[in-house]
Amino acid sequence: MSNATAITPTREKDFPEWYQQVVRAADMAENSEVRGCMVIKPWGYGLWENIQRQLDVKFKATGHVNAYFPLLIPLSYLEKEAQHAEGFATECAVVTHHRLEAQKQPDGTTKMIPTGELAEPFVIRPTSETIIGAAFARWVESYRDLPLLINQWANVMRWEMRPRLFLRTAEFLWQEGHTAHETAEEAIAETELMHRVYEEFMRDHLALPVIPGEKTERERFPGAVRTLTVEAMVQDRKAIQAGTSHYLGQNFAKAANIQFLGRDNTRQLVHTTSWGVSTRMIGTLIMAHGDDDGVIIPPRVAPQQIVILPVTPKPETRQEIIDACEALAQTLRAQTYAGEPIRVHVDKRDLPGGQKNWEWIKKGVPMRVEMGPRDITSRSVAVVRRDKTPKDKEFIPKEDFIQTVSERLQEIQDALLARATALRDTNMKKLDTLDEFKAFFADDAPGGFALMHWAGSMEEEEKIAKENKITIRCIPLGEQYAEQGKCFLTGKPSSRRVVFARSY
Repeated sequence: MSNATAITPTREKDFPEWYQQVVRAADMAENSEVRGCMVIKPWGYGLWENIQRQLDVKFKATGHVNAYFPLLIPLSYLEKEAQHAEGFATECAVVTHHRLEAQKQPDGTTKMIPTGELAEPFVIRPTSETIIGAAFARWVESYRDLPLLINQWANVMRWEMRPRLFLRTAEFLWQEGHTAHETAEEAIAETELMHRVYEEFMRDHLALPVIPGEKTERERFPGAVRTLTVEAMVQDRKAIQAGTSHYLGQNFAKAANIQFLGRDNTRQLVHTTSWGVSTRMIGTLIMAHGDDDGVIIPPRVAPQQIVILPVTPKPETRQEIIDACEALAQTLRAQTYAGEPIRVHVDKRDLPGGQKNWEWIKKGVPMRVEMGPRDITSRSVAVVRRDKTPKDKEFIPKEDFIQTVSERLQEIQDALLARATALRDTNMKKLDTLDEFKAFFADDAPGGFALMHWAGSMEEEEKIAKENKITIRCIPLGEQYAEQGKCFLTGKPSSRRVVFARSY
């Protein structure tokens, strides 16, 4: 490599452009011909598949089952829940016709003209509360049918004016959980349970030390009574909302008429929840862990956890080395890490060793293993961890490596979490005055998470957001944030600090 780093510009010089270049260099995704939409390439999709599979296990362990609901939602369904519809109105893509007619043009070309106007337009789902509510209304008759614990893995569309791969795209992939309950207490417990599932998954699988908390009224999901969130800090010290869980009260039940015959023989409305995470988690992971050589993927979710690179200096020994690499891969695949077989790939492409090595560095594979003629003779392997420098190579007896591979992967996982936690904790400050707030978020200051006492109104919160592009990310849970003080803006009494930050 002629450059000091594989990615130009560096994070420090231009973080947003660094991010775009990292996604491209890691071959994770690309912009499609449809503005605002992306093509997720195999390496990026492999990461999503692991996230999806591992989360799905957690959902099913908490009693949820998967279903699928239509992509198209009748406009009248959204009109029933006005507050919800207004929250998404500017992002909705609308289907108005049901066929195309070919028309020949004077210049010999053919134009496809939409015809057959629909009696009622359909909205491509921005989220599915309304259409799932209609199904729940058909499925629920008695308290014996509750709770209803449903999840769907799907795509959604929210017309995005400023797209950025994985972080904000018009179409993205996600899961959305939707549940119906007999009582408010049960529904609130469900909302909090799934919030904890997200927090633990982000920490233990993605190595993201998120802050769990509740959104303010201004930041709540449209139509929700409560919105719980997990907020991550990335390396430019901005926040990303990585997942949300909503208690919807009876708002959607009223709109969709989801009633049940209660234990006291009266008709009652259910209490509903919804909760979701999306491919935005991949963008968060890249921004939290990546370096100036590319992506760094935590081993728990990496599409391949180990890549073996055969070193073949002479044609006559090439096959022997490849056979030895394949044999090692097979032995490693018989081992488990975090309850799953270890994912190992042997890169047999006929390319220069340096080129292959840097490709895998940029892709962020947790561990690279080199094997050449000398390694076969000495029964050792050369191992490089992605969380260390490219030149930090360790020569390990092959048998020792096989015996300790699971522990080594966990060391990488733990190191990434420790690094991300240190970044967050170093850049999270308790501040008490408006002057301190302004200095913390000044253009020439690094920024981060400001822990402030807050007792302002929704209008005052809106004013701060518009003037400074800084929002209350959450009212964090946990006793460490509870203390008596005065709101930095109004001087009114406050019983806990909230997290202010710039965000994606």
